[in-house]
Amino acid sequence: MSRRTLYLRVAVVAVAVFVAASLTGLRAGQVANGAVSIDNDDVGGVVTGPRGPEAGVWVIAETRELPTRLIKVVVTDDQGRYLIPDLPKANYDVWVRGYGLVDSAKVKTAPGKILNLTAVAAPNPKAAANYYPALYWFSLLQVPPKSDFPGTGPAPRGNGISPTMKSQGEWIRNVVNTDGCTGCHQLGNKATREIPKALGTFETSEAAWDRRIQSGQAGAGMNTRFTQVGRQRALSMFADWTDRIAAGELPAVTPPRPQGKERNVVVTLWDWADPKAYGHDEIVTDKRNPTVNANGPIYGALEASAEYMPVIDPIRNTATQVKLQVRDPKTPSEADTPPAQPSPYWGDEVIWTSQSNAHSFAMDKQARVWIAARVRPNETSAFCRQGSSHPS
Repeated sequence: MSRRTLYLRVAVVAVAVFVAASLTGLRAGQVANGAVSIDNDDVGGVVTGPRGPEAGVWVIAETRELPTRLIKVVVTDDQGRYLIPDLPKANYDVWVRGYGLVDSAKVKTAPGKILNLTAVAAPNPKAAANYYPALYWFSLLQVPPKSDFPGTGPAPRGNGISPTMKSQGEWIRNVVNTDGCTGCHQLGNKATREIPKALGTFETSEAAWDRRIQSGQAGAGMNTRFTQVGRQRALSMFADWTDRIAAGELPAVTPPRPQGKERNVVVTLWDWADPKAYGHDEIVTDKRNPTVNANGPIYGALEASAEYMPVIDPIRNTATQVKLQVRDPKTPSEADTPPAQPSPYWGDEVIWTSQSNAHSFAMDKQARVWIAARVRPNETSAFCRQGSSHPS
């Protein structure tokens, strides 16, 4: 089963990460009283909480006044100071996020201003955990023990695991990690650790998961994978996970706040593509020479979801599209695959429409983009068939 059949998520942003000045350099930009010194295209200040300066929390600036939505994220230093650099001229919403906190109220500001912010402590552990990385929630999943492998087949005579699953590692690879759910989904985020009400009402959580994995155009692939590994045990494993979370179980470990050089990172995000597309790959440079295409366009591949290549101009903050075209109009289309069952988000709508199914990228030394994509039907070319005069 190809990975493209498993996708259900929507990806509408690209991420570019740049290393900012070191903390030493940041301190060099401070004035004598410890306040932050800024330029006319920066926003800076100090974040304080109930116990004083908040170190290692994120300060987020967002604007929708540019050609496409722009977000920049930085981290506070030991004294709670932050500086968001090189912001295009616009009005921004700025707020604080961090482990142990809930999002602060958004404050309006513009580049060239000092903005001191107040962090808001989480009122309880559950509220704090809503901001944990998805993987912390996914760590609550309990996979079958090693002693249950090889599988012994369907219950009641067997343990619900297919005999083809010879080891716990093979089970994890096929239905949890690399070739399973996390190959496409961010398991542990709010959308996956809960059963959406729009999915319907079910007598058991196993029944809810049985219906869930049939949703959308990837439903047939997900449904098949559960059957291959042992449907009964796979459904009960995921149902147990969401049941325990619904009952109030929280991740056992609190994630640490950014430390050291982690606090020097500036994350820049732009909206691109569209809400019905997902990102499969992106490229910004020649991997053999990462100075190629400096500050140039960022190109994306949308695989099965859409028949264009999204492009971000990081200087002009624009999002555009380059239409892809197959050689043969009879090339199969993802639009020919209807949802196996209605999606809780898109219903019966066919949202994936790509023919080219663009995958991985390469960029050459001239900053030209090369795409692995489908251009014709899947039949073997005539010169490779029996009876051809081709020497191969």
